[in-house]
Amino acid sequence: MKNLLVIHYSQSGQLTEIIKNITSTITTKEINIDYHEIKMVKPYPFPWPKDEFFDVFPETFQQIPQPILPVPQHILNKNYDLIIFGYPVWYLTAGLPITSFLNTPDAKKLLKNKPIITVIGCRNMWIMAQEKLKVKLAQLNANLVGNIVLADRHINHISVITIVDWMFTGKKRKKFGVFPKPGVSQRDINESTKFGEVIKEHLIKGNYTNLQNNLLKKEAVKIKPFLILADKRANIIFSKMSTLILKKGEQSLSKRKFWLNFFNYYLLFAIWVIAPIVFMLFLLTYVFSIHKIKKDKEYYSSVRNTYNNERSLHK
Repeated sequence: MKNLLVIHYSQSGQLTEIIKNITSTITTKEINIDYHEIKMVKPYPFPWPKDEFFDVFPETFQQIPQPILPVPQHILNKNYDLIIFGYPVWYLTAGLPITSFLNTPDAKKLLKNKPIITVIGCRNMWIMAQEKLKVKLAQLNANLVGNIVLADRHINHISVITIVDWMFTGKKRKKFGVFPKPGVSQRDINESTKFGEVIKEHLIKGNYTNLQNNLLKKEAVKIKPFLILADKRANIIFSKMSTLILKKGEQSLSKRKFWLNFFNYYLLFAIWVIAPIVFMLFLLTYVFSIHKIKKDKEYYSSVRNTYNNERSLHK
């Protein structure tokens, strides 16, 4: 009998649906599956009031842990052969409930020396969030063996409009009857069962060496080269902005609110003005960057970790 643990956090319910579809084809007499949904002491609401949405930005990006409820003892005391770890992306970083969990003794106990498959449900930019998560997993001595990404397929500006509407109203609808439904498409969610079949085969064998390659054959990860550049550039700005907001917030709540409001307007400017310009520059230089783009796509589709490589060099 193999033991599989599924850990995830979902605010809207989308990631829960993805996880259930993936695990639906893993279920068998040979595999026991336990589920643990990460819960905050103070839950984040959905729909999300605008002020509260922006207020979590600095702590999310800086990965400052917030109080979460403990993992049940019956899960903590069981030995698992594999862990599926599902998470959303907030502000180019794993959601704050996820990073909060990873800073707990429970996470250290559960994930140590365990093979981990990450499952990401997001709008479009997830690459640097995954890189940060790789570092966290490595620090916990967990072994990342697979990654599955389900993202909104619509173009950037369309998905911004639809996701914001869904997030602030709680209604997964076709805005104005014209825009597509927000989030990961229902077709992609339904078809995610194909990943469970691959996972089941490797779990039963207890060998994950070629798991990611086999998941990639099922299109578990799709890389858009421009978003690699956009993600990296945005992380630089977000790092400076989150640091500034936290520093100003130490002085007074009003200053924190002022700079959060400034960040709100900056974000709008970046999405609607800066991003299109950067995209045009990317297209103009594409031919000169083909080799690097190919290497980047190969790396970010894999479960390799530069943090582990750097750490091994210093041993």
